[in-house]
Amino acid sequence: MVIVMNIFLLSISALFPPLAGWAGTLSYLIAYALLSINKLKASQPLYHILNILGALGLTYNALVLKDYPNIIVNVAWAMIASWAIFTIQGRGKS
Repeated sequence: MVIVMNIFLLSISALFPPLAGWAGTLSYLIAYALLSINKLKASQPLYHILNILGALGLTYNALVLKDYPNIIVNVAWAMIASWAIFTIQGRGKS
């Protein structure tokens, strides 16, 4: 029983990074598609939240794969999206 459980946990842990990567890809694509068809605007926080989620998923997958260029671009993407959210929220307060 312990061996079966260990095999199950190993298989789940092996599946998680690519699933996170695919979820991140889907999040990026949804954000861009909604922006392109005018269902979202770059001035809306949801657009940037989708980009942050995409960056997190792809960064996690890239960390597991040791894909450093992908890590750098997705961390930068998340930082830009985070900065945009703070800027948007700051505009709303004035």
